[in-house]
Amino acid sequence: MPEMPGMAHAAGTSQGLARGLAAEQDGYRLDAATCSVPAGRPTAYRFTITGPDGTPVTDFAVHQTRKLHFYAIRTDLTGFQHLHPGLADDGTWTADLAALAPGTWRLYADFIPNTGPHAPELVLSRTVTVPGRATPTPLPAPTDSTTVDGYTVTLHAQPMAGAHQLTATVSQDGRPVTDLQPYLDAYAHLSAFHEGDQALAHLHPANTVNGDHGGPTLTFQALLPEPGNWHVFLQFQTAGQLHTAELTLHVD
Repeated sequence: MPEMPGMAHAAGTSQGLARGLAAEQDGYRLDAATCSVPAGRPTAYRFTITGPDGTPVTDFAVHQTRKLHFYAIRTDLTGFQHLHPGLADDGTWTADLAALAPGTWRLYADFIPNTGPHAPELVLSRTVTVPGRATPTPLPAPTDSTTVDGYTVTLHAQPMAGAHQLTATVSQDGRPVTDLQPYLDAYAHLSAFHEGDQALAHLHPANTVNGDHGGPTLTFQALLPEPGNWHVFLQFQTAGQLHTAELTLHVD
């Protein structure tokens, strides 16, 4: 099957086994000094990516304007963070996490080793425990529309497991929004997490970027490989401000 835009982001593995749920793939491994993060205060989370030779990787390709994208989500799919850590000369990454609530969290690293034009995009992850009494938040019911910062985001799709087209529209006070600004070389950034196993789908719209003139329609080629509920976080930027819309999408 030909690879579609966004498919590599969603699959997370050439073998279809992990989708971001393993710490090691193709000889690359996500290593961290700790498996516990304190509750209630910002934390500098340090980690390395070791390569097939067992040493920390220091050379990464730039994709979507960054060398590594880092995500955090709690097991109930709350507390979403999308960060861009700093890389030290010795291969140590530092992700500045905002305060985490008690519970179990999965932390993902999305990167491309700079080994040539056909280097794979990899998504590795580990879990950390945040001590304290965890109070799970029920996943919101599936819906096709949500509002954030005065903007209404509506998804138009017939969601089914596998590859399909997903379209989002952005409006404000009933009027189409046409001044979306590029964010990470695209007019939007969509992260979706599967309820139950926290599989990650990471997508960008196919729309051509032309200055601060994005919207109102954003078209994605989506690969949501499992049926069930996916909690979707759609990030977009206007007037220098980043907005994060979230909603639950049910996939048959």
